Order: sequence, then structure tokens, then C-alpha cells
Amino acid sequence: MEDAKITPALEDYLKAIYVLGEESQPVIAARVAGDMEVSPSTMFSTLRRLEREGYVRVERRKEIHLTGKGKRVAERILRRHFLTERLLTDILGLDWVKAHQEAHRLEHAISSEVEEKLAKLLHHPTTCPHGNPIPGEGRSLSHKNLPLDRVAPGSEVVFRCVTEGGERDARLLSFLQQHGLVPGVEFQVVDVAPSLGIMTLKIEKDEFSLGIEAAKKIRVQ
Repeated sequence: MEDAKITPALEDYLKAIYVLGEESQPVIAARVAGDMEVSPSTMFSTLRRLEREGYVRVERRKEIHLTGKGKRVAERILRRHFLTERLLTDILGLDWVKAHQEAHRLEHAISSEVEEKLAKLLHHPTTCPHGNPIPGEGRSLSHKNLPLDRVAPGSEVVFRCVTEGGERDARLLSFLQQHGLVPGVEFQVVDVAPSLGIMTLKIEKDEFSLGIEAAKKIRVQ
């Protein structure tokens, strides 16, 4: 049963906490505030409300954890976001960047009934266009693949996904799409230059550089 009392803004906070928890540990207020682009005071008051209403708990070391109730809300909104992205790319033909932006606007308006029909229309996809697992049927957003920045020079890898955090980087999505770096594509890590903060990648005859910070938002196998 859906929680009719929760606002779209609070759903966004729970989604951010969920994503940060899957991508890195620990999750603290400063990281969530940075992700949401809000002030520390706004984050503090929102966190107190989420805790009071039973969506999160804050441990002694100030680590934030979703409760079962909070996790259900976060996974529900992420599932609707990812299904909407699939609709926009697979059916309507939008590119990666526009699909993510539009899905963020639409995700809060989708009901359980529409979500179910949307999944059926799309033949129950298991990932979003960017390769992230769609929550549901026992799946989570957990990234078991290797971050690209940890791959050694000379390695051949397969692109698996852009993290949900990386999806918010419109410039990164455009860059990846421009070079054909999409889920399932095999490519080579030609060189890594930590002092310059870049990696050199190669897909067939296309050789190009990618920032190491950006590479942290990409998962490969």
C-alpha cells in the first residue's frame, strides 16, 4: 500500500539516500545535502522529519539508514523513474539526457496501476537505458561490477551501467552517447594518467580521454 502522506520532495530525499547507500558507504547528512543541493539547515530539518515519520534512522556515527518503510518508498520511486526512462527512450525515441530529465518530472505522478501497465507495455525490462537494475522482483540497485577508474591499463572490459548518480550529469551522458559507450559495448582502457586525472579509452578505432572522476560513475565487467 502506498503512503499517501509523503510529498514528492521527501521521496526525492529517500531516493538520494538509497542511491548513495548502494553506491558508497557511509551515507551522512553532508553527502545527501550535496546530492540534493540544499543547505545544511534544510537537510537537518528534513532529516529530523524523515526520522520522526519512520522513514530513516540515524546511527551514533551520524550514518543514515533507510528503514523498511523508507526503502520501499525509495525503490518504488526509482522503479517508476527507470520505467519512465524506458518508455521515453524505447517508445518515444528520446536521448539519454532528455529521458532522465523528463523521467524525474514524471516519476511522482505515476500510480501503481500505471506502473504495472507500463512494465507490461515494455515487456518487464530489468534495467534502465543506462544499465541500472530496475528495483522489483528481488532486484536492487546494488552495483556488483567494477568502477571504471579501478581498471588497469591494457584491460578489455564491457560497459555495464552509469550509476544513478552519474545519470544526473548531463554532460557525461552526452559524452558517453557521443562515443557509443553504452551498456553491452566492449572497449579497452588504453592508459591511465592519475597525475593528469584522465583515462584513455578505445572503442574500435575511436580513441578518446575520460576524466577519472567521471570514470567513478561508470561500472564495467
